[in-house]
Amino acid sequence: MSAQETQQVAFGATRLADEQLDAFRKARRLQWISLPVVAATVVIIMLVMGSSQAMKAAWIEDLLSFLPPIAFLIAGRVARREPDHEHPWGLHRAVGIGHLASALALLVLGAFVVYDAVMTLISREHPTIGTIQLFGYTFWQGWLMMAGLIVTAIPTMILGHMKMKAAEPLHDKILYADADMMRADWTTAGGAVIGLALIGFGLWWADSVVAAFIGASILKDGVVNVRNATRGLADRTARTFDDKEEHPLVRRVEEAASAEPAVASAMVRMRDLGHLFHTEVFIVPALELSPAALEEIRKRLTSLDWKLEDMSIVPVTELPDC
Repeated sequence: MSAQETQQVAFGATRLADEQLDAFRKARRLQWISLPVVAATVVIIMLVMGSSQAMKAAWIEDLLSFLPPIAFLIAGRVARREPDHEHPWGLHRAVGIGHLASALALLVLGAFVVYDAVMTLISREHPTIGTIQLFGYTFWQGWLMMAGLIVTAIPTMILGHMKMKAAEPLHDKILYADADMMRADWTTAGGAVIGLALIGFGLWWADSVVAAFIGASILKDGVVNVRNATRGLADRTARTFDDKEEHPLVRRVEEAASAEPAVASAMVRMRDLGHLFHTEVFIVPALELSPAALEEIRKRLTSLDWKLEDMSIVPVTELPDC
């Protein structure tokens, strides 16, 4: 990293505050760490999965874990480019595009895992889990599978919790989706362990049922993230990083604009560009405002939060309906 970049990292034309800069560096570092961790997990599960459908589903979910870190690293790099003539709003949408690409992969592969598990259950294919010799001992291979699931789930859960701490200050939905999936990895591992244990008791169908459960979990993540990503790209009103509610900045900017002495009333339209918000503030002036006065209002409003740099103040005689 250059000396200039050490001082500030740019998302388009925006220079990050210290909190966001630290969160971005931490998130990027965690994503680079995630890649070898996921690679090791994929290899371990592949070596021990045998013919178990549940293990196969867990392995596919681990493969999918490559996508969010790669999408984050690419989108973060693209979004930092300065605006130009072809992209006057910058390239912040790279975050939304990366979010959508990852979500579509989850959706497709989740549907495949569910279909494969259901077909296996219908055809009554019995999983074969034999014995294995290791260090002179012979034991059931299911124990090795369980150990592999538990050992690989621990680092992913830890990474997920660490990423979640960086997702909110950065307002990064790729990072949030990644962190949410990794934190919930214990459900996949736990489900697969239960399925293997039930196979050990002779319940062959449990393997396919658990695989279908894992596939349904992947599919659900895919549906939720595709929905949120497409709505964001379709210019829905800006929402929180987890898409649970309208972003409080919408109301905060509107109230701050309305409180300006020279403003009779105000209305805000705010859309999420990825890390930043594009904000239009429509105001009905209480008195005549010069361009310099409008610029002063804009400066005061953009100072409310780092995500608000891209803001337009629009004087009108009557506020728009929406």
